[in-house]
Amino acid sequence: MTREGAPDQRQADAPAGARPDGPPGERGIVVVVALAAGVAAMAQTTVVPLLGELPRVLHAGAAGTSWVVTATLLGGAVTSPVVGRLGDLYGKRRLVLTVLVLVTAGSVLCAVADSLAPLIAGRGLQGIGMGLVPLGISLLRDVLSQRRLGSAIALTSSVLGIGAAVGLPLAAAVAQFADWHLLFWGIGTLTAVIGVLVARLVPVTPPLASGRFDGVGTSALTAGLTALLLAVSYGGEWGWAGAATTGLLAGALVVLVLWGVWERRTRDPLIDLGTAVRRPVLLVNATSVLVGFALYAQLLMVPQLLELPRTTGYGLGRSLVQAGLLMLPAGVAMMGASTVGARISAARGPKTTLLSGTVLIGLGYVVSLAGMGSVTALVVGTVVTQGGVGFAYGAIPALLMTAVPATETGAANGFNTLMRSLGTSLSGAVVGAVFAQLSAPLGGATVPRREAFVLVAAVGLAGALLALATGSAIPGRSRPPG
Repeated sequence: MTREGAPDQRQADAPAGARPDGPPGERGIVVVVALAAGVAAMAQTTVVPLLGELPRVLHAGAAGTSWVVTATLLGGAVTSPVVGRLGDLYGKRRLVLTVLVLVTAGSVLCAVADSLAPLIAGRGLQGIGMGLVPLGISLLRDVLSQRRLGSAIALTSSVLGIGAAVGLPLAAAVAQFADWHLLFWGIGTLTAVIGVLVARLVPVTPPLASGRFDGVGTSALTAGLTALLLAVSYGGEWGWAGAATTGLLAGALVVLVLWGVWERRTRDPLIDLGTAVRRPVLLVNATSVLVGFALYAQLLMVPQLLELPRTTGYGLGRSLVQAGLLMLPAGVAMMGASTVGARISAARGPKTTLLSGTVLIGLGYVVSLAGMGSVTALVVGTVVTQGGVGFAYGAIPALLMTAVPATETGAANGFNTLMRSLGTSLSGAVVGAVFAQLSAPLGGATVPRREAFVLVAAVGLAGALLALATGSAIPGRSRPPG
C-alpha cells in the first residue's frame, strides 16, 4: 500500500484543529463522516429484531445464530485499533474509503445469504465498519478548524448510539412487513453512496506516522480477544468450570500477556502500550469499557421486555415495529446530547461532560428498574441513559486527544474504540448468558424470566457507577482539545 503523501513536519508537529480556518465545505465533511460512522453503528444492531426468527429461517440452532451478533462485535473490537494504525500510516481518508468498501461487500454477502456461514462472514465484514468511528474522529482533527472541531468530534462519537437506536425501528419494520434480506441491501446501498460522498467531499489527509505495520501484534490481539469472547459467550452453556471455558480463558490470558510483551518490545507496535498505560489514557479507556457495557445492555434488554407477551406477567406485548419506534426517542436524545455536551465541554471541560453522562446513565437504569412494568418508564429510562451515553461518548475522544501526540491519534482512538467494543461485546455475552440461565418455556419457546431483566438492569447500573468512579479519577482538563 502506498502512502497518500509524505507528511510535512510542520503538519505533524502542529496541534490538530489549531488552524483558524478549515477547508471549504467543513459542514459537509462533518456530515459525511458522521453518516459513515452512524451507518456502521446501525449495522451493529440491525439484526436484533431478527434474532427470534433466524433459527427458523436459517435452519440453525440458537447458539449458532447468536454469532450473527457476536461476529459483528468481534470484528469491530479486533479491527478498530488496526484500522486506526493503518490510518496513521497511510492516510485516514484512504482507510475510510477502504473500510466502506469492505462494509459494502459484507452487506451484499448478507443480502444474498440463505444459510448461517455466509451470513456470519458478511456480519464480520460489517463489523469492520466500527473502525470508521476512530478514523473519522482522527480525520476531523486533521482537517477541521478549531471552532468546529469540538462539536464535530462529539457528534461523530455519539452516532454509535444514534445509529443503533434509529436502526432498531427500521430493522423491525422490515422484519415484520418485508424480506429481512432488504435490511442488508439497504445498508450496502448507504455505505456505497457514502463512499462516493467521502471521495468527493473529504480532502486527502497525509500520513502522520512512520514505520511498519505490526502483523504479529495484530494476529495475537485477534486470537486473544476471540478466545476471551468465546469463553464469555458460551460459558453458561458449556459450564463456567468446564474444560472448554477454562481452557479458552487461560489461553486468552496467555496470548494477551504475550501480546503485551511483544508490543512493548517491537519497534513499530500496533498500540503504544507505554502511552496506553499512562494514567489519563488508562482511565479514559477503562471508562469507555463501562459506558459501552451500559449502552448495549439496555439496547438488548428493553426491546425484549417491550415485545414479550403480556401472558408472561411482565412482558408489555408490543409488536416489533412498536418496540422499535419506542426506542427511537433514545436516539434523538443522544443526538441532542452530543450538541449540548460539546457546549458544556467548551465551557467547563470534557471531564465535566463525561461525569454528567455517567450520572445520567445510572439514573436511566434506576428509572427502568423502578418502572419495569411500564412502557412510559422504560422509554424515559432509555432516553435518560442514551442521553448520558451521548454526553460520555462526546467527551471521551476530547479527553483522550489531550493526552496523546497528534502522530498517535488514529491508533489511540482505535484502541479506545476497541475498549468500547470490548464493553459492548462483553455486555452482549453477559446479557446472553443471563437470559440463557434465567429462562422459562412459553408456548414452545424459551423466554427470559423477569428476574433476568432485573439482573441485567442492576448490572447496567453497577457499570454506570463504576464509570462514574473511574471518570472522576481522570486528571481534570479545563478546556477541550484544539
